[in-house]
Amino acid sequence: MSETNPIPYAESELYRIRHSAAHVMAEAVLALFPEAKIAIGPPIEDGFYYDFDLGQENGKPRTFSEENLAQIEERMKELLKQNAPFEHSSMSIREAQAFFADQPYKLELIADLAAGKLDENGEATAVPASEVSIYKQRDFVDLCRGPHVKFTKQVKANAVKLLRTGGAYWRGNENNPQLQRIYGTAWHNKEELDEYLRLLEEAKARDHRRLGKQLGLFHISQLVGSGLPLWLPKGAVLRETLENFLRQAQLERGYLPVITPHIGKLDLYITSGHYPYYKASQYTPIDVDEEKFMLKPMNCPHHIEIYRSEARSYRDLPLRLAEFGTVYRYEQSGELTGLTRVRGFTVDDSHLFVTPDQLEEEFIGVVDLIQFVFQTMGFHDFRARLGTNDPSSDKYAGAPEMWAKGINAIRQAADKAGMNYTIEEGEAAFYGPKLDFIFRDVLKREWQLGTVQVDFLLPERFDLEYTGEDGQKHRPVMIHRAPFGSMERFVGILIEHFNGAFPLWLAPAQVMMVPIADRHNEYAHAVSRQLRAVGMRVQVDDSSDRMNKKIRNAQLQKIPYMLVVGDKEMENNAVAVRTRDEEDRGALPVAEFISHATTLITTKSMEL
Repeated sequence: MSETNPIPYAESELYRIRHSAAHVMAEAVLALFPEAKIAIGPPIEDGFYYDFDLGQENGKPRTFSEENLAQIEERMKELLKQNAPFEHSSMSIREAQAFFADQPYKLELIADLAAGKLDENGEATAVPASEVSIYKQRDFVDLCRGPHVKFTKQVKANAVKLLRTGGAYWRGNENNPQLQRIYGTAWHNKEELDEYLRLLEEAKARDHRRLGKQLGLFHISQLVGSGLPLWLPKGAVLRETLENFLRQAQLERGYLPVITPHIGKLDLYITSGHYPYYKASQYTPIDVDEEKFMLKPMNCPHHIEIYRSEARSYRDLPLRLAEFGTVYRYEQSGELTGLTRVRGFTVDDSHLFVTPDQLEEEFIGVVDLIQFVFQTMGFHDFRARLGTNDPSSDKYAGAPEMWAKGINAIRQAADKAGMNYTIEEGEAAFYGPKLDFIFRDVLKREWQLGTVQVDFLLPERFDLEYTGEDGQKHRPVMIHRAPFGSMERFVGILIEHFNGAFPLWLAPAQVMMVPIADRHNEYAHAVSRQLRAVGMRVQVDDSSDRMNKKIRNAQLQKIPYMLVVGDKEMENNAVAVRTRDEEDRGALPVAEFISHATTLITTKSMEL
């Protein structure tokens, strides 16, 4: 059954601690750099940041040095220990304009507040303000709605760390001035901070961008374009292995494969609502034969047109269409990150067209599939989140009754499946509620992976129909689902979760043959042919390197098995088995190794 809703981060003690730490950091910066102009400084996941304008130096934005960062942190800790109160009050628009007269970024925010464009937290609003909310500690005053702790000393000085600096455009617009952003983190106590810093170091070692290059998985070419990864042979094998695994699981569950183009007419996405709702994240339409086309931002409208390509009867439903469909979204260059934030990505997308009576059973079937995928990947630490609409927001389409019906359908199905889930307002898609699966990796980071969504809206917008048993026309319901989500992002997460040491069935290269001397090369190649004949991915290192170097090179590539062959192995039709974990298992007959390895691959075991 559903769980009690968790305390939202914005209402938690950590949020107040980090929000307060951001203000004290800004106070410290102004103490050391009185000429600095301050912008905004919100709490974020695991920390906080604040943006500053330090002016120009040699025609370029002045930046913070590592020495500056250490000085700011030291000053910040001194200020925290003074135990000043955070005092909340308000000012009229005119008073605020006078008070912040020498702070241009604050003046711009005040103007937006007065015009009803944004609130003090930089969030969209439609209510013009006659006054602004401020917080003060000592002589530092900032536009802010809070919340904060009561006194600075409640932010433990030994539980705060400034992490790094970087450039950030004002309001994320590259046409605006470039500001200097300082990132920091704050925790309840030193022990929590130390654990977080340890995990940060571990995350650096596992960074999929570094491992992707080391293991030869993918490449980002600036000539091709940022956010458009090129899959190298080993990466392509890894990706295809994942796709083939899911294709087979889908075929067993009655899904039908489809393929759709990479572009579509603008009218298609206007009808679906994707263009007006996500216009800012989509590429500019292109003119083709006096019509406007777009790079495909979503697969759903294309699958809807496949449904509409012929008359449908209740006997045809449920209709489960599946595609590994590539879509394109505009992401600002500063937000692109390896495989986890890209501009072109492939979704393991499927859309189920069902009768209302079939909705619950099919929804449970999708949930079962997602859980099967997670179990196969060895993902056991995950939770489910029911994302609903925010009734006060205008970013959701459809009538309240439609939303109530969709939310109720998901709750009933999830309850019947015996699932625990939390309910989080504002996490729905624009067209309907959804159940997201949030996976926590070995570094305790959370990632949204699988998702399943109930949609009553798009069938209405496209006037979808089927002929019922009564001979009348009826409206189907759509289920959107993607167990992996973005293939690019999923692979990036896998690389970091496994630290590049993939389970045998997923490893791009499963075996490295290591002949001890040149006279053993022919035997090594003969064994490799036997392994390939049963579907294993094998390489042969017949270079002139010594045996130990060959083994070390294979271990650095995180290849699961090294099979060493010399005179004894040739005589006995055997291989000497070593693992990437430096375990020496001694000699095994080739047939016995094949039996062992193929069993692990077939069962998709996590073991070697």
